[in-house]
Amino acid sequence: MRTLKCFLILSSLFLVAAAEGQDCYWQQQVKYVMNINMDVTTNRFTGRQQLEYWNNSPDTLDRVFYHLYWNAFQPGSMMDERSKRQGTILIGDKPDWDARVTDRISKLKPDEIGYQKVQSLTMNGVPQPYEVQGTLLIVKLTQPILPKQKVTFNMNFEAQVPLQIRRSGRDNPDTKVRYSMSQWYPKMCEYDRQGWHPTPYVAREFYGVWGDFEVNITIDKHYILGGTGYLINANQVGYGYEEAGVKVNRPAGDKLTWKFSAPRVHDFMWAADPEFIHKTKKIRKDLTFHLLYKAAKSTPEEWEKILTNAAKALPYIEKTFGPYPYKQYSFITGGDGGMEYPMATLLAGPGAWLHEWMHEWFYGRLATNESMYPWMDEGSANYADARISNWLNGDTAAFPQAASYKSYFSIVKSRMEEPLSTHADHYNTNRAYTIGSYAKGAIFLEQLGYIIGAGVRDRVFLNYYDQWKFKHPDADAFIRVAEKTSGTKLDWYKEFWINSTKTIDYAIDSLWEEGGKTQIRLRDDGLMPMPVDFVITFKDGSTEMHTIPLDLMYNVKPRENDPYSKWVTHKPWPWTNKYYTLSTDHRLTDIQVGEIDPSQRMADVNRANNKIELKY
Repeated sequence: MRTLKCFLILSSLFLVAAAEGQDCYWQQQVKYVMNINMDVTTNRFTGRQQLEYWNNSPDTLDRVFYHLYWNAFQPGSMMDERSKRQGTILIGDKPDWDARVTDRISKLKPDEIGYQKVQSLTMNGVPQPYEVQGTLLIVKLTQPILPKQKVTFNMNFEAQVPLQIRRSGRDNPDTKVRYSMSQWYPKMCEYDRQGWHPTPYVAREFYGVWGDFEVNITIDKHYILGGTGYLINANQVGYGYEEAGVKVNRPAGDKLTWKFSAPRVHDFMWAADPEFIHKTKKIRKDLTFHLLYKAAKSTPEEWEKILTNAAKALPYIEKTFGPYPYKQYSFITGGDGGMEYPMATLLAGPGAWLHEWMHEWFYGRLATNESMYPWMDEGSANYADARISNWLNGDTAAFPQAASYKSYFSIVKSRMEEPLSTHADHYNTNRAYTIGSYAKGAIFLEQLGYIIGAGVRDRVFLNYYDQWKFKHPDADAFIRVAEKTSGTKLDWYKEFWINSTKTIDYAIDSLWEEGGKTQIRLRDDGLMPMPVDFVITFKDGSTEMHTIPLDLMYNVKPRENDPYSKWVTHKPWPWTNKYYTLSTDHRLTDIQVGEIDPSQRMADVNRANNKIELKY
């Protein structure tokens, strides 16, 4: 077997680790330096971008791609056409379109559209030919970029901030925020082992190259900014960023330059408004939370409670999902609902703060390709939000994922479900995308706890985070960590739950007494196999948990922290078999209740046949 050396590149400050093997992990690396000059009267800005690009792949690149996201906010764009199409699809009596978008793009006037126009582009000082295709810039290089080669691109561009339609924009009528600046700069597309990802901006989700950002924003000096990264000229800017006791002495003139530095991130967002209220909370020596808000529809108390709750939740979050590595995080009013970015989030209201913040762990640092695996981001954030909310409220007895199960059962009943392996932009309906990515994605994690044990599943979270932070894991990466942590084969779980819409339906078939023992036959009426927990409650109040592993697991989950008097492990249930019989030493007349999965963590679509009560 031939030995290769591969290099794990994380960022300009990351470790370079040598490893041996044929399937080597690598990722590209970037460093952006951008100088932006904003005109708040025309809502336009000019920009100069220097982009250092490391080709850490084994491939020679003869072209590169940039995202020009704001070109989506023009009549006739792919986003416009898709949204209008969704409006013709009725779910009940309601159009399937995103209520924030509807047909608004088609009605934008020339001074309301968004655009990003590249004026010049060079690589290592040599002009490069390029063409614009919707929301993408295609650059056919005059010289290829060789493996392990670093090149420098220099670009001049200008942009117009669109009216707030989706995520980014200006003059949001609900939040009253002047600028929500996300997807605002020409952004290099990601290149990985699957090749280039020049995904047009049609509906949702993002994927970016890890690297470092230096962003200098010159804007009207009355505007207050917040976003990704650290403000490195805080004492000159002020507005609550300055060190204690420092007298802020801003330069003369109508504009002020804000200088941000953001290491080890894959995107950069900022927001600006002259009326932002800026509050901070020191969490520990190396971490400060920032809140920049406008109390348009919510009270100051509701907004500022975010800082209190975030400080309270952080130890639990880090214990469960992994440590937060940066020195700041910002909660910012803006956007059109809630949208996550590295080190910051845009919030239309205070209610969504926890869901969006939890994206910082999944989107921010694990950074899967959201277009290909939206459920790994949205589902994980949904799961974490519900679990942490219960903890914050002291409601540990409640089932945190109940809402996700209810949504999932509704989409199954509607027969509109699509596999979670569907590309985010390729779902036939927004409803199928939303329930699949958010609800079924959350159930994936809760149900994993049912399969391997909740405590083991929590160890999976930490091991996964530790091994894959600042990388781009996919579904197989998560499954392999879960397998190694639990000792359980789980490829079948991914194939059934992620790549299909097959459903689970186990039933109690029959009970009888034989030789002084009770025989209980269970039946599989579904198309997705699972391990089965069956609990028997006896008339004397004692209980027995009978756990039946699935044969494809090649393992059995350990006993959980449960209230059962006795725990019995049975031989595996072959996935092809419709029936399985277990027995208990008790007589039939001793049994009061028998129930499949009383924890209700298994997403059984017909719970009516899961329980039997014997009355004599």
